[in-house]
Amino acid sequence: MTGVAVQNPPVQPSPAPATVADIMRQPVTAVDQNDHVAAAAYLMKHTAETALMVIDARIDQAVGIITEGDVARAVADGQDVNNVRVHAAMTRRQPVIDATTSIRDAAEIMTRGHFRHLPVVGRADLLGTVDINDVCRALIGADEG
Repeated sequence: MTGVAVQNPPVQPSPAPATVADIMRQPVTAVDQNDHVAAAAYLMKHTAETALMVIDARIDQAVGIITEGDVARAVADGQDVNNVRVHAAMTRRQPVIDATTSIRDAAEIMTRGHFRHLPVVGRADLLGTVDINDVCRALIGADEG
């Protein structure tokens, strides 16, 4: 019996994520705009999130984002986070991206605007969020491929 060498096909690396849809976080953790900043900070800690979408419960729509940086600014300004409402500390007019935005374009938007988080929207609603860590991991992984 003659030996026949069986050669396995080379393992192909999984394709690098191409759009933010591939890396976005779902579901979105949200806080009401009328909650206290302390409640938002507590929720961030217990969900291990660095940002929360801010919702106006009256219209059930996202109206902004509150980040660790927003909470830190409130504290640094001497505000009592048990009395300050989220709407007073949140970031308004946060740029949003859609799920088809390339990861590289998201990185450019984040770098240009000094944003660490971007909401990802669909045709009618909020789909998820990406943060700078998600984007960096995807870009580093793409460079290794």
